[in-house]
Formats: sequence, C-alpha cells, structure tokens
Amino acid sequence: MKLKIKLLLSLAAVVAAGVYYYVTIPAVNIHSSGFWLFIISLVIALTLLCSAKKIRYGVAVKEIRSFQIGMLLVLALFLIYGAGSVLSSPIVNANRYHQLLQVQEGTFTEDIAEVNYTEIPLLDKSSASLLGNRKMGSLIDMVSQFEVSALYTQINYQNKPIRVTPLVYASPIKWLTNMREGVPAYIMIDMTTQDTECVRLNEGSYIKYSQAEYFNRNIYRHLRFRYPTYIFDQLSFEIDEEGTPYWICPVKKFNIGLFGGQTIGKVVLCNAITGETTCYNVEDCPQWVDSVYSAPLLVQLYDYYGLYMNGFFNSVLSQKGCLRTTDGYNYLAMEDDVWVYTGITSVSGDESNVGFVLMNQRTMEAKYYSCPGAEEYSAMNSAEGQVQNLGYHSTFPLLLNVANEPTYFMALKDDAGLVKKYAMVNIKKYQNVAIGDTVAECEKSYVNLLKTNGISSGPVSLGDSASGIIETIASVVVEGNSHYYVVLRGNDKIFDVSVGDFPQIVLYKEGTQITLEYVEGDGLKTVTGIQ
Repeated sequence: MKLKIKLLLSLAAVVAAGVYYYVTIPAVNIHSSGFWLFIISLVIALTLLCSAKKIRYGVAVKEIRSFQIGMLLVLALFLIYGAGSVLSSPIVNANRYHQLLQVQEGTFTEDIAEVNYTEIPLLDKSSASLLGNRKMGSLIDMVSQFEVSALYTQINYQNKPIRVTPLVYASPIKWLTNMREGVPAYIMIDMTTQDTECVRLNEGSYIKYSQAEYFNRNIYRHLRFRYPTYIFDQLSFEIDEEGTPYWICPVKKFNIGLFGGQTIGKVVLCNAITGETTCYNVEDCPQWVDSVYSAPLLVQLYDYYGLYMNGFFNSVLSQKGCLRTTDGYNYLAMEDDVWVYTGITSVSGDESNVGFVLMNQRTMEAKYYSCPGAEEYSAMNSAEGQVQNLGYHSTFPLLLNVANEPTYFMALKDDAGLVKKYAMVNIKKYQNVAIGDTVAECEKSYVNLLKTNGISSGPVSLGDSASGIIETIASVVVEGNSHYYVVLRGNDKIFDVSVGDFPQIVLYKEGTQITLEYVEGDGLKTVTGIQ
C-alpha cells in the first residue's frame, strides 16, 4: 500500500512537472531565466514530496536529510543564478556591451536618396490598425468569427513598404468552431497608398500555426517542441514574394556570460500554413525576410554602444561622451530592407539631437549620421503648433532627404486617428515647418520655404513636367473626392489632378494648352502644379 502511494505521488509529480512545462514552455538552455525557474521549482517540489511523510509525522525539518539536501541544492542554484546575472551585467563588461553593435559613419546625401513619393510610408501602426479594423468590418462572412491581430509587421513586399498582419479567432468558442480549417486570411496595407486588402488563402491552405491557437498548433509551443533548446526573441509575421505567410522566429544569442549581451544567432522560418520550419544562421537568412532584429533590440544595442563607450562608471558618474537614442523610432525602406530610424541625443536630457542612426533589421548593420538639430518631439510640437486650431496630433517623424536637407516628415491626425494633413520640418532649423493636404503639396511648400529662408539656394526638383495640348480630360470621383484625368496629345501618360488642390482644372477643355508638374506613380502621374 505504501509503495502504491509513493508511486502515485511520483506520478502526480511527473504529471505536474509536465503540465508546468507544457504551459510555460521554457527553453532547455542555461541561458534561459525560465529554465532556471523551472529547475528550482522542480527541486523544491521534489524536496517537499520526499520529505512530506516525515514532516507529517512530526520529524523536525533539520533532521530530515532529504529536505536539507534539497534546500542546499536550491540555495546553490540561486547563488549560481545570481552570480551569472552579475557577471553578465555591464558593471563588469561595459566595453563588451559597447562592442556588440558595430556603427559606421554615413554620408546623408549619398546613403539616403531624395524623396520618392511611391516609397514614403504615410501611416504609422495605429493608423494602419484603424484601416485594418475598418476593412475587417466590411467582410460580412468573417467579421463574426475573426478579428485582426495587433502585430502589423512593416516589411518590404515587391519593393513597396507595407504592413501585414494575420486574422485571429474572435473568441475561444470561435476557435473551437473554426480550428479544423484554420485562419482563412491576412490583412495587407500599402503604407504609401493606404490601400487595404484582405488576402484570402486557398481553401485547404489556411493559416493553422499562429499565436491564436491554444494547444500544439500555437506557434510558440510548435517551435518549442521542434527546437527545445532555442530561446526565441520577438516573433514577426511576414509574407514572401509569392504572398505565402511565414512566422519569422529569431533565436537569441548571448554573448556575455549567462544572460548578457543578447543579439541574434539563428533565424527559424515557419510556414504558417503547413508548420514546416527551416533554420538559418543569421547571415544566411533569405533576402525577402525583413524582421530578424526587432526595433526594440536594435535601439537597446545602440544605447549600449553610446552609453558605455567610456566605461560603466563614466556612464553613471561624469557621463562624458555618453549618448542614447530618443524615446521613439520609425522605419525607413532602403535597398529592399527595412531600417530602423531613431535620433541620437546626449544623456543630459536636452531637447536637441546630435545626429541619428539607421539600423538594418535583417543584418544589424548600423550607420550614424552627424546632424545637430531638433529632437523628434520638438519637431512634432512645432508641426502641431501650425495646426493648433484644428487640434491635430503628429505621428512620430520619418526621416527623409528633401532637397538634400535632412527633413522630418510626419502625418497629422485628428482625434479619430484619421490622417488629415502632412508636415515637413527641417531638422537643423525646426521652426521651418510646411503643411500640406497632400505629400506633393507639402513638399512644394517646404522647398519654397527653404529657398525663402536661404537654407537651400540651388535648383530643386519637384518632379517632372509635361507640356502639350489636352487630348482627353475626364472627371472622376476617387474615394469621395473629385479628380480630373488628363491625357496630352502625343503623350501616353495619364495625369491625375485633384480638384481640391487645383480647382482651376475645371476651366480647361480638350484642345487647351497646359503645362503640368507631376511626380511618378504606379500608372497615374500625380500632378503637383499647373502652369
């Protein structure tokens, strides 16, 4: 009978440990804090289990050998964990933390091309979320069963900046009724045109591995059972060039002691439909993947670089030469990669930047640009001041090259989160602010402002121009706004003229001479001026 009870207690302990592991899924890795917690909890549970009978019969704890051994082992584990934490910290490894990120000096006008309207992401994540939810509300067949995930990963897809996010089950009951087929679609938002598309997957090829699953198909549990020793960083949802959904799963690499100096060593790509996984060394990651290094990780690495360049105690006491990133970041699409942009300021907390840094989310390449000027929040306040009567709020700025001038570009949104206007602010002289209803109008006003204030005196291109006789002119309505499409004789381009921006277009007829300033776009050419 006693043997049977011991066996049942042992079985219960094994089951409890298994349930704990299944729920918490710690990596079996000495670099994982969760693994240490699991081991310590297991040792405590086994110690109490082995000592329970003697404790129940009144035996003093100090006389129970199994209890003493167990507690000594727990104490030893805590001491090792504590020592590992201290030896992994910047206190004794400041120089190694500084060297985690290799930063190159960049040349702004050479590295960052002048603004191209077809590549400017006009929306931030919150605006994209509004569009995604609005799109979901129009899908009658899915809106009652699914919701839109809050991920909204920014990627480059077919040379366009987009945000992409999967659908998730609306509730546990909706999961129960739909889990057999999986999630049928994902949302894709073009950040330049604001076009929102619900991409429906082929029947039988739905997303079956995601964060919305509860058991083995949960993406974290699926990865853990395939890679029990890997410690994964922030997962992102992306699509390849054919539109196939994948989970991008970076694997943490600890370069300093047990827990310090995290970078990324490997990347696991998981097909969200089939669950098939492929592991790459980080340097061999496919070109279409964008989010290997998360933006918060890159920002943290630069903070290590700037803070500890002269040692740990200098970072605490005199803080000579110490730099840090500003409280925010944005994304810039360059060379088929996504780069994280953030300003660099001193640790003293002043309201100016000494420069800015661009960091590649796929390769961890970092480039620093010396550019003293206003920090982002000062520029945001300056832009908001221009429309204070309207009560618009600025998004975090995006860095652009306009007329070879480093320029903050931001959208101005109303209280409902809808983009109403655009602003450009000169980084060096942030009192120079231009506002426009369109990006083209904003840039034209901004360049004229630069010339007026003597910041830019050379010739500045506002796009191309075309002159000729109007062969065809037609009135159309685009998203509730009146436009005219114009075709010139002998010219196969179609020019898009907004009546709101250029009301004089209604006076032009076929056979009339006209000169149009425009910028390139996909198909239509957006008119920025009429002469």
